[in-house]
Amino acid sequence: MPSLVFLPGLACDERLFEAQRPALPSALHVQVSDAHARHDRIEAMAAAVLAENAGPLILCGASMGGMVAMEAARQDPARIAGLALLGTNARAETPEMFELRGSAIELFENGEARDVIEFNAGIAFHPSRVGDTALLQRYVDLVLDAGVQQLVRQNRALMVRPDARPHLPALRCPVLVMCGDNDRLTPPECSREIAALIPQAELVWVAQCGHMLTMERPEVVNATLGAWLERWVEAA
Repeated sequence: MPSLVFLPGLACDERLFEAQRPALPSALHVQVSDAHARHDRIEAMAAAVLAENAGPLILCGASMGGMVAMEAARQDPARIAGLALLGTNARAETPEMFELRGSAIELFENGEARDVIEFNAGIAFHPSRVGDTALLQRYVDLVLDAGVQQLVRQNRALMVRPDARPHLPALRCPVLVMCGDNDRLTPPECSREIAALIPQAELVWVAQCGHMLTMERPEVVNATLGAWLERWVEAA
């Protein structure tokens, strides 16, 4: 049976998936990678995930983690038994986002990380969550705990990330694409594009949800991801 490896998003860690762990099929061997915290390019992060996890792999990546998952599938498609791509983007960085990230990096380095992340929290979730101060604070704490060095390094990695779209049509493993229907950080059109490029992709919209779907709508993510993963348990 393949191992399941979770790949966190920008400046996140295993806490991003803490609501999912109890809902996973018990037969699966599960790891949460920290390769994104130790390498400065998406390509190197993906290579580390492949090197540090033996055998066939199911990769579940959120946002930047999804980019790492797609790159791992490009580097060694024979090792990838399945991909779950949550709120992610296959495109290379746009000039507009390159400039915005550069400005954010300057603010991080000038000691203004909290201001940036608290503002970002306001658009990372569905507008209906604006009054859920506990949820937003969990997000702010999670990202700030990564520290300025990680925020800078990982944003720079995203600024020079490869375009994953050319290799996606060659994927032959099962692929689950999930996205919040009101994701303002990685718009739904990005998930729609990924699903259209991959022959065996299943596209699932999470209603009334923004970018942080594992934290915001864990019950929907758990039900969808759990049912999708059961195919490997049943086949074992």
